[in-house]
Amino acid sequence: MHIQDLRIILKVAECQSITAAAIELDMRTATASAAVKRVENMLGVELFTRTTRQLRLSPAGEKYIPQCQQALQLLEQAEQNLKSDLDIVDGTIRIALSSDLGRNVVTPWLDEFLTTYPNVSLRANITDSNVDFYRDSVDIALRYGSPKDSNLYGFKLCDVPRVLCASPSYIAANGEPKHPSELVTHNALLYQLHDVIHDVWHFDGENKEYKMRVRSNRASNDGDLVRRWCASGQGLAVKSCLDMANDLLSGNVVSVMTEFKPTPTELWLIFPSRQSITPASRLLRDLLKEKTADLLNQLREEGIIDSPRN
Repeated sequence: MHIQDLRIILKVAECQSITAAAIELDMRTATASAAVKRVENMLGVELFTRTTRQLRLSPAGEKYIPQCQQALQLLEQAEQNLKSDLDIVDGTIRIALSSDLGRNVVTPWLDEFLTTYPNVSLRANITDSNVDFYRDSVDIALRYGSPKDSNLYGFKLCDVPRVLCASPSYIAANGEPKHPSELVTHNALLYQLHDVIHDVWHFDGENKEYKMRVRSNRASNDGDLVRRWCASGQGLAVKSCLDMANDLLSGNVVSVMTEFKPTPTELWLIFPSRQSITPASRLLRDLLKEKTADLLNQLREEGIIDSPRN
C-alpha cells in the first residue's frame, strides 16, 4: 500500500469529495479516485459511502481513518526528525498571512528565504479571516494575537505597538488631533471582521484609558485597503506599526496624537501542533523574528515608536 494513496484517502475524508481533494492535492480527479479504489481493494472494505450528491465515511472508514491519520503522523515525524539530524531543509511551506503584513512586509522576506533554501517551496494564503488549519490546508499562520485554541502551538515573535496615523495631506486639510476627544471631528478608516465594524478605538494616556466611538465613511475587511485609504489621505487609521512601517519610514503617513497610545498587540507564528513543526518552519520562524526585530528597531531609531520599557 503506497503512503501517497493513504494521504489521498485522508484528504478525501477531510474534503468529503474526491474532486475537491484532487484540487487541493493538485492532481487529476481520476488519479485520486484510483487511489481510493486501490486502498479499498487492499483492505477489502469500502471506506466511503457514495451517493449522487455526497460522499461520507462508511462505518469501516470511521474506524480506519483516525488510525491511518495517526500512523501517517508518526511516519512524517520520523522523517522530520531524520531531516533535522541531517540538516536537510526541504518540503512545502503552506502559510496563511494577513493581507497588509503579508503583501507589503513579509513577501520580500519569504523571497529571501526561498533563495537561501532552494529545495523549499511556498504556498501563501492571503486572508484577514481566522484560519482553520484543516479546512484551509495551511501548516503555519502568521497572525496578530496569541492563539486562542489550546490545541494550537505558537511562537511569539515580537510585541507590536499600534499607531494612530494619517497622511500629511489629510492633516493639512483637516488638522491634527491632539486628544482622543477631538476624534469626533475626524473621519476614521475602519476594519471590519465577520460583519462587525471596529468603530470603538481605545487609547492609553494621561494615566487613564480613553474609549472613543468614531465616525467613518469607509470600512473594509481587507487591512491593506485600510492602509491604502490612509496613505491616500482619506482619514485616520489605527494600525499595527509593522503594517504601516514602509509608509511611516518613507513619510507617506505620520503617527499622530503620540501622547495617547492605541492598544498594542503581539505577532505570533502559529502551528496546528508541535509535531507539525519542520526544520524549514523553524528556520522561517528565526528569520521572521530577526526581520521583525530589525524593522521595529528602524521605527524606534526614527522616533516613530517608543523603545520598550525594561
